[in-house]
Amino acid sequence: MWMLVTFDLPVETKTQRYAATRFRQRLLDIGFEMSQLSNYLRFCSGKEQFESYARQIESILPEWGDIYIFQFTDRQYENIIRFSDQARKRRKKNPDQLALF
Repeated sequence: MWMLVTFDLPVETKTQRYAATRFRQRLLDIGFEMSQLSNYLRFCSGKEQFESYARQIESILPEWGDIYIFQFTDRQYENIIRFSDQARKRRKKNPDQLALF
């Protein structure tokens, strides 16, 4: 499953800009990948891992703004239609699963 964190944080004051930057940096620190400035993605191996990351995000919430966390399946991720520079891009594949025995 995939986890998408999207947010709208105020950046009108120096304190707010600092808080927004710190939040983005902390998302990167816990393994998220930036899709856009306020959209971060991460693959989760299951519901338990998703909940764990949701708790981590809750612990780093900035004082202001709106944050949304979405979850979607591998199939839904593969069906995302993506455009870049007015050209349709190939579908992204899910990352290979690592199996440890």
